[in-house]
Amino acid sequence: MERWKERGVMLRVFVYVFATHAFAGFVWLLFYVGQNAQK
Repeated sequence: MERWKERGVMLRVFVYVFATHAFAGFVWLLFYVGQNAQK
């Protein structure tokens, strides 16, 4: 049971890190597109 719980925590951390990076990349993309659209 303890090993399963540890795996669940690791999976959750991985998902959170991935989601955060995906969101940050999306925001960066918006800024990049917006900056290039003004030129």
